[in-house]
Amino acid sequence: MVTARGASLADYCTAEYATKSLPVQDLGLGVTIDQSSVSVALASNKSVSSQWFEPAVIDYCSVTFAYSHDGLANDIVHVSYLVPPPDKFANRYVSTGGGGLAINSGGSFSPVGIIVGAVSGITDGGFGNFNTQYDAVFLLAKKNVNWQATYMFGYQAHHELAVLGKQFTRNFFNISNDDKIYSYYQGCSEGGREGWSQIQRFAGQFDGLVTGAPAVRFSQLQTNHLSGGVIEEAIGYYPPPCELEKIVNLTIAACDGLDGKVDGVVARSDLCKLSFDYKTTIGQPYYCPASNGGFPGGLPSVQRRQFPGAGPTPEQNGTVTAEGVAVASAFTNGLIDSKGKRIYLNPQPGASFADATTLYNENTGAWEPSLSGLGPQWVARYLNLEEKDAIDSFENVTADTLRDWMALGMQRYSDSLQTTWPDLDPFKSAGGKVIQVHGEADSSIPAGSSVHYYESIRNVMYGDLNDDESTAAMDEFYRLYIVPGGAHCGSNRDQPAGGWPATTLQTVIEWAENGAAPDILENSGDINTLCKWPLRPLWSQNGTGLECVYDSASRDSWIYNFDAFKYPVY
Repeated sequence: MVTARGASLADYCTAEYATKSLPVQDLGLGVTIDQSSVSVALASNKSVSSQWFEPAVIDYCSVTFAYSHDGLANDIVHVSYLVPPPDKFANRYVSTGGGGLAINSGGSFSPVGIIVGAVSGITDGGFGNFNTQYDAVFLLAKKNVNWQATYMFGYQAHHELAVLGKQFTRNFFNISNDDKIYSYYQGCSEGGREGWSQIQRFAGQFDGLVTGAPAVRFSQLQTNHLSGGVIEEAIGYYPPPCELEKIVNLTIAACDGLDGKVDGVVARSDLCKLSFDYKTTIGQPYYCPASNGGFPGGLPSVQRRQFPGAGPTPEQNGTVTAEGVAVASAFTNGLIDSKGKRIYLNPQPGASFADATTLYNENTGAWEPSLSGLGPQWVARYLNLEEKDAIDSFENVTADTLRDWMALGMQRYSDSLQTTWPDLDPFKSAGGKVIQVHGEADSSIPAGSSVHYYESIRNVMYGDLNDDESTAAMDEFYRLYIVPGGAHCGSNRDQPAGGWPATTLQTVIEWAENGAAPDILENSGDINTLCKWPLRPLWSQNGTGLECVYDSASRDSWIYNFDAFKYPVY
């Protein structure tokens, strides 16, 4: 057997060597590896770039193999690992996650492992191949859930990927059991939820994780994508997208300087929420040319279905109306039930109104609420268990209906997709570290969702401590950073100067391996420093001096009590 540490990349990037390195040891997973399934591919001088890592030119060996679960018929799971050159290997393993309903992001995230000297893994979840998403296998037939696929998507596939990946790494590079292999994770949106699914169940699996905009409150999140249409139905007005876009642009202009720096970025959406009145936009003119449609922000394909699609639109020319402002105000306030109790939250001021996007009906010449995207599919397929991708209409669908749908999803998927377990003491005790990032202007998963989960953990684990003491206790293992102006899992075309942090995995590695806990997080935008929650950015000296400050009124504006439910919603 070749000693990989002393060989070139080409020497060990062979099917024979990879087969000898398969993790065939008994790892407690109850799986059997198909040794005939191994394939390898050598990549040299490959240029990679992403908002989640800095541009690089990398070499790697891609190794793919399949395994099956003992006792399950017709079961095949594929995993793929990128292996770095021997002289670049730093005794590390990295798993990366998916987005939308995809359990992996293909090559969008995985190169980050090679960049940090790690073997980097992805899984297909057993769904058929790496391009098949969960929704394609969710139903065995109408009303019949594929629970094996659901548990694989929920948490099991990523557990197996990491356990197999770490042993494969050890075998490949001949690392003795006495030598530590550090293990890490990075993912955003669904990938962020997948990371938390591991933290909550397998405390010692990862030394450090980067979780972005995690979809942890799965049933609330998916159902809430319908909130814009329900609000529009209740008000009886369906604003043209250009009208809502105008309100967003005016909000950004009005709230830009509240943080002490005029740069086209709303870095204090909390101050905006406390002081800005949408009514000031009434009467302002808007104009948008005809369009063939598209997706807000031009997201990568694995994330596009997180948003409702925008179909072809005619030329739009008008002024902001009182009705449009009523929709915007109610949407920003979030869902309230018929008893005046809070159901859920919505994006911060300055975010686009993606979930309130209307579609143009060419036959009637009218704007209508959108029934595309994950929200309508969630109800039709995952709650009603029908083989269809959307509900038929918003008829008889109210805020109370959405509340009840959220509750149904919470109960049905409490042990699989709902990922909000708040007691992380085992993870902390195992020495794990997690950095969470969330775009402040995320229009798909509201930034307040991450704040709510952070605060839920703080209250459950350290409710007997005061604010300073409990925050310090959280800082030992979990730090949250809000990215000013950031959109869903990346920078924002409406607030481009906000940027996105590209070296967060390196930061969590430094924390896990060298104890360098990050008080601030480096960012790639014009705003090059991110403050750790609950501190918020404030500039002085004409926008040149940044302080991370505590403001109780601002913090309170992020805190929600979902009292429409009779049980805790973490």
